[in-house]
Amino acid sequence: MTTVVRFHELGGPDVLRLENLDVPPPGASEVKIRVEAIGLNRAELAFRAGRYLERPKLPSRLGYEASGTVISVGDAVHAFTPGQRVGVIPAFSQTDYGTYGEEILVPVHAVVPCPSDVTSVTFAAVWMQYLTAYGGLIEVGSLQPGEHVLITAASSSVGIASIELALAIGATPIAATRTSAKREALHRAGAAHVIATQEQDLVSEVRAITGGNGARLVFDPVAGPFVETLAKAATPGGMIIIYGGLSAQATPFPGGLAMAKGLTMRGYTLFETTRVPARLSKAKDFIVDGVRSGKFVPVIDRTFHLQDIADAHRYMEASEHVGKIVVTVP
Repeated sequence: MTTVVRFHELGGPDVLRLENLDVPPPGASEVKIRVEAIGLNRAELAFRAGRYLERPKLPSRLGYEASGTVISVGDAVHAFTPGQRVGVIPAFSQTDYGTYGEEILVPVHAVVPCPSDVTSVTFAAVWMQYLTAYGGLIEVGSLQPGEHVLITAASSSVGIASIELALAIGATPIAATRTSAKREALHRAGAAHVIATQEQDLVSEVRAITGGNGARLVFDPVAGPFVETLAKAATPGGMIIIYGGLSAQATPFPGGLAMAKGLTMRGYTLFETTRVPARLSKAKDFIVDGVRSGKFVPVIDRTFHLQDIADAHRYMEASEHVGKIVVTVP
């Protein structure tokens, strides 16, 4: 028996339960892992509350990221061996697998070796944020050196990863956040410019930064009516990439501005990358190289113990953190 986290009804953090269950041996293409750390993501909060892209099958496990040590592998798995340190990336459905627990089963395509000089806490904080940033900015957005990219909700883990990625390729990251409280933290993370949207006019600030042109690429997890403002801040021929729905309001298409400026607005999730083996392989190499070189350094805001998983969810919901929240497993 091992401790896992499940929920039997939709709702807030209080629905999360620590339960003792048997984790079966791995199937032919599965890996069984002893977990050391878990990276938290808003996707899991939305899944738990019934507001995600897919509906849970109750009782449900949850979780996309983890790091730990291989316990055993299925008959068709040859790339990993017991005792090997690994990470788990978001390349599966939470209706089939989950990473919240002392021991977990995951499909082999979602497992990646952990570099020897990277800690378990760090490696659990890598994949959701850098895969999202890589797929959105590089594969979809074709961000180029010398370009400006406007990154909203910039203090989130994906926001900080996007700042680092933009810098790594020679682009200029403009970070947008609600107030000045996180301004210094965002500058420390590498943001060339920080705009507090409740205190400053986003459009005029972006235009001033870009010499009146606007941002060619906008990377946004907020959506809702805010996209009208983002369209005003975009350069003619620019692209707005929506990768979340934090506003929980309907997202209008800014038709007039889109036609006048020739804008593109499209949705994105990292599954566009993880579901295509060739794209996923390329993304893995890019991200691991960035972590090894020190260009990508996940910002860990706070760690919790597995027994305090509900408190970890509450802390994320409060949105006061900068960077990643990680849960450690004894």
